[in-house]
Amino acid sequence: MFSRIKAQYAVYGIMFLLLVSCQKPAQKAAATDEFSAAPVKVYKVQKQKVSEKLVYTATLEAWKRQTITPDISGKIARIYVNEGERVKKGQLLAELDTQSIRLQLAQAEAALAMARANFEDASRNLERMERLYQEKAVSEQQYEKVRLAYEAARAQKDQAEAAVNLARHALDVSIMRAPFDGVIAAKNLEEGDVINPMMGGFSASSGVLTLVDYSKIKVRFEVSPADALRLARGQKVYLENPSLPGQQFEGQVTTVNTSADPQTKKFRAEALINNQDLVLKPGLFGRIILEVSTRENSLAVPQKAILENSYVLVVEGNKAVRRNVTTGLKNTDLVEITSGLNEGDLVIVEGNFGLAEGSPVKVEGEVVR
Repeated sequence: MFSRIKAQYAVYGIMFLLLVSCQKPAQKAAATDEFSAAPVKVYKVQKQKVSEKLVYTATLEAWKRQTITPDISGKIARIYVNEGERVKKGQLLAELDTQSIRLQLAQAEAALAMARANFEDASRNLERMERLYQEKAVSEQQYEKVRLAYEAARAQKDQAEAAVNLARHALDVSIMRAPFDGVIAAKNLEEGDVINPMMGGFSASSGVLTLVDYSKIKVRFEVSPADALRLARGQKVYLENPSLPGQQFEGQVTTVNTSADPQTKKFRAEALINNQDLVLKPGLFGRIILEVSTRENSLAVPQKAILENSYVLVVEGNKAVRRNVTTGLKNTDLVEITSGLNEGDLVIVEGNFGLAEGSPVKVEGEVVR
């Protein structure tokens, strides 16, 4: 019984060996290739827009910034807003204690009323005296005395009007309003603090409040002399921020300095970025991208497809085949191919480093851009 089972297993083994030995060499090679094929991902070459881009690090600032402070000294009576609060143009922000100013205004208005009465009286006297003088009923000396009194009364009236206007101006400037729509960036003083702009009683950069408008963002960056020649006012730019992945904000160049910084030998430039949703915040850093040259309908591949700056590997018949290429425009993502590839070629973009020409490959996916 045992011997019979052994004999059966021996027969099965011999049959398996015969089957394997009968397998065609091509089938054996295919099986070996499939087992040893390197996994890769490919990019299908296609025509598209390719832009050469310049990239710089930039600092973000609000495009409008103003210190809110009165033109006169006084005690701060009320502050009506807090940090981070959005305000509208003309909105009341803060005011000084105006009690003494109102008393000065009342006093000036009373003095003006008296000066106007004196002036009217002097005007009537002069008018009467002019008639008498023409009739030769009074002497020139008498006439001159009345005329001088009239001139003095008029000067006193003008002075009183100026005093009233000055007091009214002081009352007006003691009330601080928003000069534009914006956000309160800083509350620098508190109610009860005394501010004296004329005597240096506060920091010129602080004031009572700091108001900013960052519905547009001003960005500053430095460029090399060669790049400065490629920039111009009105040129389109894009801003990217690390805290907002996948988002780009459009703007344009507003300033390119005509002289280089003596220390860095670079040129300073500015751009204005649209920020209507107030997503970007002043004080952050960002990446400015400028398209300086663009070509439409060009063959292009991802940067990582290019090996040793001279060739790519394409998939042909499940093998990696070398293609020497000539490149054109480049940016951080794509490289223009001016010769060496055809539309529709499958270029290896992942798994290509260290891969030898002729190696068997297995395509595990296609990269889409």
